[in-house]
Amino acid sequence: MSRQKLVIIGAGMASGRVIEHLVETAPDAYDITLFNAEPRGNYNRIMLSPVLSGEKTYDDIITHDDAFYADHNVTCRFGERVLKIDRDLKVVEGEKGPVAYDKLILGTGSDPFMIPLPGHDLNGVIAYRDLEDTKRMMALGPDNKCVVIGGGLLGLEAAAGMAARGVDVTVVHIMGHLMERQLDEAAGYLLKKSLESKGIAIRLTANSKEILGENGKVKALLLDDGMELPCDLLVMAVGIRPCVALAKEAGLAVGRGIHVDDQMLTSDENVYAVGECVEHDGALFGLVAPLYDQAKVLAQTLLGKQAAFKQKSLSTKLKVTGCDLFSAGDFAEGDGREDIVFRDPSRGVYKRLVIEGDRLVGCVMYGDTADGNWFFDLIKSGESIEEMRETLIFGPAYQGGTAVDPLSAVAALPRDAEICGCNGICKGTIVDAIAGGATDLGAVRATTKASGSCGTCTGLVEQLLQVTLGAEFQMPAAQTICGCTDLSHEDVRRLIKSQELKSQAAVWQELGWTTPNGCHVCRPAVNFYLLADWPLEYQDDPQSRFVNERKHANIQKDGTFSVVPRMWGGITNPTELRAIADAADKYNVPTVKVTGGQRIDLLGVKSEDLPHIWADLNKAGLVSGHAYSKGLRTVKTCVGTDHCRFGTQDSTGLGIKLEKILWGSWTPHKVKLGVSGCPRNCAEATCKDIGVICVDSGYQIGIAGAAGMDVKETELLCQVPTEEECVEVIVAVTQAYRENAKYLDRIYKWVGKVGLDWVKKTVVDDLETRKALVARFELSQSIYRKDPWAQHAKENAQNYAPLADLTPLAAE
Repeated sequence: MSRQKLVIIGAGMASGRVIEHLVETAPDAYDITLFNAEPRGNYNRIMLSPVLSGEKTYDDIITHDDAFYADHNVTCRFGERVLKIDRDLKVVEGEKGPVAYDKLILGTGSDPFMIPLPGHDLNGVIAYRDLEDTKRMMALGPDNKCVVIGGGLLGLEAAAGMAARGVDVTVVHIMGHLMERQLDEAAGYLLKKSLESKGIAIRLTANSKEILGENGKVKALLLDDGMELPCDLLVMAVGIRPCVALAKEAGLAVGRGIHVDDQMLTSDENVYAVGECVEHDGALFGLVAPLYDQAKVLAQTLLGKQAAFKQKSLSTKLKVTGCDLFSAGDFAEGDGREDIVFRDPSRGVYKRLVIEGDRLVGCVMYGDTADGNWFFDLIKSGESIEEMRETLIFGPAYQGGTAVDPLSAVAALPRDAEICGCNGICKGTIVDAIAGGATDLGAVRATTKASGSCGTCTGLVEQLLQVTLGAEFQMPAAQTICGCTDLSHEDVRRLIKSQELKSQAAVWQELGWTTPNGCHVCRPAVNFYLLADWPLEYQDDPQSRFVNERKHANIQKDGTFSVVPRMWGGITNPTELRAIADAADKYNVPTVKVTGGQRIDLLGVKSEDLPHIWADLNKAGLVSGHAYSKGLRTVKTCVGTDHCRFGTQDSTGLGIKLEKILWGSWTPHKVKLGVSGCPRNCAEATCKDIGVICVDSGYQIGIAGAAGMDVKETELLCQVPTEEECVEVIVAVTQAYRENAKYLDRIYKWVGKVGLDWVKKTVVDDLETRKALVARFELSQSIYRKDPWAQHAKENAQNYAPLADLTPLAAE
């Protein structure tokens, strides 16, 4: 029986595995001709990263050498492209001539996607796909700079490999965390932290605008925020697309990939496809495991055996240089799902299990992935985990037992067990201090310094107090920020500063949050603490805000919104009033109301009309009044010396000045000010968060008033002689409130906790501290003193439109 002619286009890993199966099982079944556009045979593309970093050479990753092809009589047409396929004649046309086939396999793989940015065709802009690309990167040295666009697996491999060679590498990624398809936010944060420790700069939520060149060669990447990132080489690693051009020209059925059935057969009974070029039941494939399954099925099919390719759950053991990562299954959040999260900040370990009902459906691990395969087996099998739920996160070694009493575990620790890693304090030292009279947490901190630095070991120290003192010790009932953590608001604020945590992911990981991404209670608070402490480094997260702040308008009970333009110090003019009236008419606003804060409220505005009414109001010079925000609301004034015969100072001018300085700032809760021109107090300044009473000799500044559910008169903070000093004190006290208060505490609650004396000492008596507070406030305002209405009306109008028009139409 004569051999059939088998032609294979593409010498990739999938087609290479087909050849292996064929020659091992039936070496005489086919005469094989292998085309490859690259001037070489099959090599392990997965190992290009170690080649790039210098850990391996190309020879180390060759899968099939010349001897392999010679031993198995494979005719090699390497370095030759296939021009066309003639299915009627069953001939493949190569650059060096035709080859007839009985059976044809398309293993054309995938092409790297190149973002069509201006300048993408410059010399020095490459993809990361094959050995040639790797050699281009290997040619760089310590004096060179490289920018990698794409924070997925391929981009990070390229960055890590070049960084290992001493290249100055910056990764630009459009998403909020690295490898978002394989990792959740917490694991992405740990990966970023690890890569940065290797000298790789990471820029997240960064959008590329243009590739800049000089004399035909790349010189920098321009981001849409105006920043230029200089580079000698720019690597695009933003994804791949199945290479279907040859199949499409041959008239085969294609979609995103070449359509194949369970036997890897295309729409032609004599043509098969395998690898990254195929589309099977709507799915594409980029990981090696399913490609090898396809290869095995195809080889058996070619030999006349029954076989079928079935898609399976996949696990990803990631090979970013020096970073141990594992993900499997579906780890997206959803109704009916719950998370089990384990974090060990000191070891950089993060584990998250996603449970649905009594089954494990997803797993993400960083730092310690030894049990990854065991968890993967549970996902694949669908086995009930109900009996081991409490110990599941600890892996197979801990199954079959019961949960250990934490106090018993602490009691069993030896005396030399380290409790406080920051200060090197062991259990014996703490126990001796307790025996010597340190009977509460504060006393233990004062005596031993244990839990006095990062605070992570506070729980252990309290358990030692409880074990040692027994019933004599009362565990303090500090109110935690939410159920995601045992830390209080004060703890979180202190640790964000002391540990320089500058992202939500950093807070979740370093402070041991028990949920992957916080909850509706803690996210708004943490978002505020981060933007207050790190205004330049942290980018405000709109999804961590309440709906009013996301919409920049107050939602009403019928789903419409109120729009309140800012009126500086309560002053307006005919042009602004006409603009408000015209907007009310144009957008059919049902209610127009004067507020208690000397402004005008347009009530009943539809969501889709918001950006348009804002744009119209902007044209008249009106900006957002932030009536929805945890920030400055109003500065209420009287007419002062401008018109009133009792006025002692220019209260209106001072109010306008204060409002223009403070507007746009985010604070723990809303802030309202009042400036009265004389002690008659027409602006009701003595029940505001901050109030000023003008007198002949200057300005009396009071704080901590209230006129809501609680009614409270302000307390006198100080009296100053000049308007300039009055403004400085008010800005300083506002910043002190921003930096130290608990989220959702009004100023009067904050002062009740820290004491008026502390505030006086900080912002009145200590001039150096006062000026530093003012400087930090101005730094923050360089980011936030801007009109969100103008930005959203111009850039985000589509976000306010309804998803669909469901208005019923009459039938004809």
